[in-house]
Amino acid sequence: MPMLLPHDDTPHETESASARLDGVSGTALWTVRMRAQESARADALFDDPLAAEFLTRAREVGTPPGSGLLQQVLPDWLAVRTRFFDDHLLATTRAGCPQVVLLGAGLDTRAHRLDWPASVDLFEVDLPAVHAFKERIVAAHTPAVARRVPVPADLLADWSGALLAAGFDPERPTAWLCEGLLFYLAPEAVDRLVATVGELSAPGSSLGAECLNADAADSPFVRPWLEALSGSGTPWVWHLADAEHWWGERGWDAQVADLLSLPYALERFAPHLAAHPGLEKQSMLLVTATRPAGGR
Repeated sequence: MPMLLPHDDTPHETESASARLDGVSGTALWTVRMRAQESARADALFDDPLAAEFLTRAREVGTPPGSGLLQQVLPDWLAVRTRFFDDHLLATTRAGCPQVVLLGAGLDTRAHRLDWPASVDLFEVDLPAVHAFKERIVAAHTPAVARRVPVPADLLADWSGALLAAGFDPERPTAWLCEGLLFYLAPEAVDRLVATVGELSAPGSSLGAECLNADAADSPFVRPWLEALSGSGTPWVWHLADAEHWWGERGWDAQVADLLSLPYALERFAPHLAAHPGLEKQSMLLVTATRPAGGR
């Protein structure tokens, strides 16, 4: 994974070694490259004007490893995933949820680009190096629409203390998002993180998460992708065979989205489905869930 530094080699910038991104954090640049490409399309499913700026400021931007089918589908998958969670978060906050937490936020710019209701607090939790890289760029642009609160913390450590110290209120309903995150974590780390989310979630909270479908992990479409990721040092190690049951055991009423029922997803995936019969079996699952009364 390439190390990342801003283009500007002034002493101030080069002293910011903490702004380097590598390992899993470096995959945020894969994502932001695809967001910039999507934003330039005439039929774009979202517009992320800051994505191009991130690319300009990054000295090197890696690409997803390998050249299999999923690598070809990945830009369209990311576009659909982003639009799906955009709609989910906006619907949740417009229904009265006052705070949003992005876990593993990376270079997400939803605080700036979505039309949030008034008085929404949006907390972005990620490693200090990610925030150091990101802050120099977003600070120079249009202020966020939501009240954006960066929370430097390690999700494998005690991140809840940092979130609470940043002003998060566990007594208010929260819209949580785990996008492009959980499959990088070991199963026991996912359990700890989700348990902490549950402890901090008031009744009426919601959750969005992306999960790898264990039933498809050995398919000829998915296996080459997983092998390429493992070889690059960023393996996906967490899979789910029954997402609704797994989340239900942890206090969430969950459902897996039928992406092909969404017009924008069907239109975007249609060429891939026509060229590759069998691809319609979802290898990646988009899950939304709610925390019922008494769910803590």
